[in-house]
Amino acid sequence: MNKKMYNKNRCLWVDDDERMKIYHDTVWGIPKKKDMDIFEAIVLDTQQAGLSWKCILHKRNNFARAFCNFDPKKIAKMTKKDVARLMKDSGIIRNRLKIEATIENAKRFLEIQKGFKTFSKYIWSFTGGKSIVGHPKNLKNYRSHSTESILMSNDLKKRGFKFAGPTICYAFMQGIGMVKDHTVNCWKYKK
Repeated sequence: MNKKMYNKNRCLWVDDDERMKIYHDTVWGIPKKKDMDIFEAIVLDTQQAGLSWKCILHKRNNFARAFCNFDPKKIAKMTKKDVARLMKDSGIIRNRLKIEATIENAKRFLEIQKGFKTFSKYIWSFTGGKSIVGHPKNLKNYRSHSTESILMSNDLKKRGFKFAGPTICYAFMQGIGMVKDHTVNCWKYKK
């Protein structure tokens, strides 16, 4: 990372951790339309539930290794034996419910992909294909959910997704750029 990147004003949730800065500057709030990128975000947000995003970012490469480079077709074929193996993997979050949810979500992802031609077309329909721009002034102004994340959550749950509550869906929407919630003092706010 160059010196200019270090001197930028960022959203207040970004600390001095280099991975957090890179994530903020190059991923968070930037629209993702490729199904593989979207599925990776689903996996990571499933794993993040109840934990810090920094923890997940620092384990991202381990998740990629453990979950077949985020390939939903391969993950959907995982068995109880794979779950047992992953429960012993100290490089990831060893939570049986989250591991099983990742496998189940891969199956549901593929079903939606088949029905809508792309998962992207389905998921972006909740915002009419456009990013919603928020205007948080500080950490207290960040929302934990929205009307769109509630609708998304309800639909995903009906389709069999796990770990798909409104708050997780909202964080997912921020991560893939469906919601741009950079604080007004952040260098990315107007971009």
